[in-house]
Amino acid sequence: MSAAAFFDLDRTLLRRSSALALAGSFRERGLISRTQLAKAAAWQLLFVLRGASHNAVRRVAEDGLLVLRGHTPEEIRELVAQAMEPVLRPLVYAEPLHIVEQHRARGEPVYIVSATLQEIVDAIAEDLGFDGALGTICEVKDGKYTGRALRALHAENKVTAVRELGFDLEESTAYTDSHTDLPLLEAVGHPVAVNPDRALRRIAAARDWPVLEFQRRAA
Repeated sequence: MSAAAFFDLDRTLLRRSSALALAGSFRERGLISRTQLAKAAAWQLLFVLRGASHNAVRRVAEDGLLVLRGHTPEEIRELVAQAMEPVLRPLVYAEPLHIVEQHRARGEPVYIVSATLQEIVDAIAEDLGFDGALGTICEVKDGKYTGRALRALHAENKVTAVRELGFDLEESTAYTDSHTDLPLLEAVGHPVAVNPDRALRRIAAARDWPVLEFQRRAA
């Protein structure tokens, strides 16, 4: 087994919530209503300016699966592909991309590990040159989403999914901003707090974990 590096998405690779950032694109495709778009805008403002709790953002993400009901994975992949350049890429931090190259130079694969929908993280991982991605998997029946999660990638579920990849976690590294990802950070030999929330900052200080502050936008 070899080592690998695992990166959270929102507030670690991206400066904002990817799912909320895509709300406008969802509205243009008719996946959400004007009211839902307004709520997403309010959540985005709270996320950026005051910092919504991660549990609250998680609930919004899980509820967001319901808007997928009746739509196909192909529709979502096409939507994300079209939103990559104008919406998602401007949110990417420059610093983690440099760190990705450092891991690659050591022969370590790099993965995105996020509670965001699998089809979204797959597209972002491919665009940014990651080796793969783990995300929330929504059930598909008769080619369409049901709105029910088969794998909601939160907390301990992230550890389970990462272990299934078969890497040596004691030699691996994980980067995340949230104390809710503590199980993942504890599962690897090299935990790193990135733009940490208040709780994770305290934990990192107590355990002498590295703390990184990402600020620069990727070119």
